[in-house]
Amino acid sequence: MTTDLTATPSQLTPAQAWRRLREGNDRFVSGNSAHPNQDASRRQSLAGQQNPFAVIFGCSDSRLAAEIIFDVGLGDVFVVRTAGHVIDDAVLGSLEYSVAVLNVPLIIVLGHDSCGAVSATVDAFETGAMPPGFIRDLVERITPSVITAHRNGVQDVNGNVVEHVQQTTQRLVDASKIISAAVDGGRTAVIGATYRLAEGKAEMVSGFGAL
Repeated sequence: MTTDLTATPSQLTPAQAWRRLREGNDRFVSGNSAHPNQDASRRQSLAGQQNPFAVIFGCSDSRLAAEIIFDVGLGDVFVVRTAGHVIDDAVLGSLEYSVAVLNVPLIIVLGHDSCGAVSATVDAFETGAMPPGFIRDLVERITPSVITAHRNGVQDVNGNVVEHVQQTTQRLVDASKIISAAVDGGRTAVIGATYRLAEGKAEMVSGFGAL
């Protein structure tokens, strides 16, 4: 069964929102993208309001264009991006806005293989040499995930990416009372997913809430 592409966020459960994104990703992987909600009439209908059905908090990598890989269009997803999907106060505020004001039923933390930010953190952890400028701030925020991965015997970059996605989803729920309350109330789910650049496939690796 496929999800109704015209359904509004208030009509979608967290599980239905995730199904809708999975179906879009399947179309993208197979080369059969539908490119929904990308015409002039859709643009005009959104001029006064937005009603996204999911939030995608992902890495800033240019190969990780959320609307393309999930085959969605204008107004469908609320997107927040930082290198290595690093959390700061602005990110938390943006995600809380999506839940408290836009009533979005699903937050996805999206990482990807061969992530440069995670690779830089692994290198810093192994060599002790920190990168310059504010890149160091990114590395410092990712380091706890790398430490946990190495403690569990995971040393390859992609394994560290998975750990970092899992750690990020956990931190979102732990750090935000607004998000955790929405998860506990069944209104929102938070999941972590990793994206394979060559294949184009996104797969869930962690989750909080009813799916």
